[in-house]
Amino acid sequence: MSSIESRLAELNVTLPDAPAPAANYVPFVQVGNLVHISGQISQNAAGQIKGKLGADLSIEQGAEAAKACAISLLAQLKKACGGDLSRVVRAVKLVGFVNSTADFTDQPKVINGASDFMVAVLGDAGRHARSAVSAASLPFGVAVEIEGIFEIN
Repeated sequence: MSSIESRLAELNVTLPDAPAPAANYVPFVQVGNLVHISGQISQNAAGQIKGKLGADLSIEQGAEAAKACAISLLAQLKKACGGDLSRVVRAVKLVGFVNSTADFTDQPKVINGASDFMVAVLGDAGRHARSAVSAASLPFGVAVEIEGIFEIN
């Protein structure tokens, strides 16, 4: 068991199967030692986490939605690594989209749910460059979508 798998177990997180694409794209592309993972929407075992920050959801609920995206990112990364998370070197960049009202300005606090999770799982290798932006709407009405770039060996 890799140290990443051990840390996930300590956090009581089980990675789901990597979600299938919802349209005409691939879930990830590897270029050299970088894996570019397509946007992962906020969903968990109970289904999609929907709503608009600033209207329907609290910052804490948004952060949980972002964490769900991060879990899906790691599931895709595991698939990209042939099931071997010990190949992960570091998180390079996350780009987070928050379904929010025009006056909502706490997108960074929402995307912290994913960033904090990456650091909790990967340690210092989980620290990454990041963008956190607002979106007037997201696919299926979900609260958050996050894409990521990871370095592997």
